[in-house]
Amino acid sequence: MNLIERATVMHYHRHRIAEFGPRPQALGWKAPHSQWERFELIAQAADFAHCSVLDVGCGRGDLKDFLDERHPGVRYTGVDQMPELLDDAVRRHGASARFLLGDFGQMELPAADYVIASGALSYRCAEEGWHLRMVRKMHAAARRALIFNVLDARRFPDHPLLVGHDCAEVLDLCRRLSPHVAASQGELDDDMTFIVPATE
Repeated sequence: MNLIERATVMHYHRHRIAEFGPRPQALGWKAPHSQWERFELIAQAADFAHCSVLDVGCGRGDLKDFLDERHPGVRYTGVDQMPELLDDAVRRHGASARFLLGDFGQMELPAADYVIASGALSYRCAEEGWHLRMVRKMHAAARRALIFNVLDARRFPDHPLLVGHDCAEVLDLCRRLSPHVAASQGELDDDMTFIVPATE
C-alpha cells in the first residue's frame, strides 16, 4: 500500500471510531456477528493452546479475547497501524499481550507459531497482486500455519475502500505454498477463510 492508500484507510477507521466507539463496526465489520463468525472459523482451525500467535491488523485485540476463552496459554502479539486502536488494546490487555505499531506490509513480521489475519487483506490497493504478496510474507513468518480470510469477489458488493478477491486465485497460491491447504466459508457467503500449514 502507498501512503495515500494508508491514509485513506486510517481516515475511514477514524470516522467509524467516532461513529461507533468500541463496537466492532468501528473496525469495518457490518455487525458484531460478522467479526465473531470469522473468529469462530479461526478458533476452530487449530489448537492454539500454549502457542504464539501473531494477529496481523489486530485492531483492539478482540481476537485475543476470543482465543483466550477457548485455548489456554496463548502468547499473543498484535500488529496494527492505528495508534488509537492499539492504545485501546493496551488498556484492555495490559501485560498479557504485546502490541506493535506499524504497517504490516512494510515492517518485518516477527515469527510466530500461528500467523492470523482477519480482515487485513480487505482493502483496495493499486499494487497488482498486493494481497498475494502479503499472503507469502505472512506465511514465511508462520512456524505452524497461516490462517487468514478474504472477501469473495463473486459475492462482495462494490465498495469504495474494501475489495473482494478471486478466491480460486488465492487458493492456487496457497496450494503452491503448502500441499495441505484447507478453505472454509462457514456461514458467511461473501468471505473465505484459508488455513495454510507452514513449509516443512
